[in-house]
Amino acid sequence: METRKQTTLLSDEIQQAISQSRFQNLPLVAILGKHELVRWKRKVAAFQMTVKTLPVMAQGSLFEVAANPADTIDPFALPQQNTEFWRWQASDVGVAALYFVIDYHSDLLLYVGETVKSNQRWKGEHDCKRYLMNYRHTHYHHHLESQLGIAFWRYAPAERRPRQKAESSLIFRWRSPFNKENWTFWGTPFIGD
Repeated sequence: METRKQTTLLSDEIQQAISQSRFQNLPLVAILGKHELVRWKRKVAAFQMTVKTLPVMAQGSLFEVAANPADTIDPFALPQQNTEFWRWQASDVGVAALYFVIDYHSDLLLYVGETVKSNQRWKGEHDCKRYLMNYRHTHYHHHLESQLGIAFWRYAPAERRPRQKAESSLIFRWRSPFNKENWTFWGTPFIGD
């Protein structure tokens, strides 16, 4: 009997990258109950809404000080991209950037990161991929909607230390639940094996 191969729109290079991606084979965490999931998301969203709407408190200064990007960046206003963006931009390594993983359906900033090569950061292994897989699986299990995406702020400092300082400020300001600094704060359920 003849075997039929499904046609694909992806190049061989992209297909090979997909087959080598190991995060898809990781075991899923135990399913969170629907009510617990909704309650957890509401709590995070309520906090982040105050960050979006309240003005940033700043101490006055006699000297001009450069603005902290954490005080001015609105991750939700940046152009949205699919979380699989890196598969289609193989030739361009990108720029130094801060990036934000967002559930646009629920207006939740889930993760803040920094990179020196924006188009290469998510190739291969990244713990956040596992958290997103668990998050998405839990939503599917309970027939709840989610719209995961990523947004880049491409004006980050090229130097590592200032970029990491901006990342830390954003993680603290927004309390993004998938960043390890906030796991205890939110009791983040999607980070298990």
